[in-house]
Amino acid sequence: MQIENKRAVITGAAGGIGQAIAALYASAGARVFLVDRDAARLESVIAELGAGHTDQVHGIALDVTREEAVARMVDEAEGALGGIDVLVTCSGAITERELEDMSLAEWREIMGANLDAVFLACRAVFPIMKRQGSGRIITVSSQIGQRGAPRFTHYAASKAGVIGFTKALAREAAPHGILVNSVAPGPVLTSFNRDLRAETLDGTEAALPLGRAAQPEEIAGAALLLASSPHGDVFVGQTLGPNSGDVML
Repeated sequence: MQIENKRAVITGAAGGIGQAIAALYASAGARVFLVDRDAARLESVIAELGAGHTDQVHGIALDVTREEAVARMVDEAEGALGGIDVLVTCSGAITERELEDMSLAEWREIMGANLDAVFLACRAVFPIMKRQGSGRIITVSSQIGQRGAPRFTHYAASKAGVIGFTKALAREAAPHGILVNSVAPGPVLTSFNRDLRAETLDGTEAALPLGRAAQPEEIAGAALLLASSPHGDVFVGQTLGPNSGDVML
């Protein structure tokens, strides 16, 4: 899978899946620009991946739900890398709440973190990729956006929105040589779900056809496939589902 010397921006890069994607891309020879709002964790990831390869790994700590911050992210990434070939939108948030108890503020917070951030990042890199005549955009959605889940109406709606956004942008972008696709993981063993109810997490793995949740590294391969050539060259508007069988399409 050819990705060597590709210039990739990865948001949410200090999280489990984002870090795994960054590590896989870097090991495959890509130059990466890592973004996360957790400055301490991001600094640790950059130091780990950039050890001995400081010209290969760059990054900045900022909030990708803020329009001005995303503009800065793209300016900094383009300056550090000389262009942007790949964007992976891996940042996000999750909470658990019954609909009747959900405030508008909580709804908007999840929409902002999971959908607005994707829109802002894609809109910001799109002109760069158009000028280059090529690019790959990989959104990270969720199997909950495909099947829904009780107490996650806001999260499901945001991730379903990411999938719909991905399909629409894929049709808009393909004539410019830009391929847009999504990865929709199922349950993954990271700290992302640490604040969910114990009863939600209990039995989740056993209910999966595979009988277990995924490790972050098992999700990263799908993002590598979609960024690579020639193996990813004809994926347009697709949603790949490394979800342990939770959703079968």
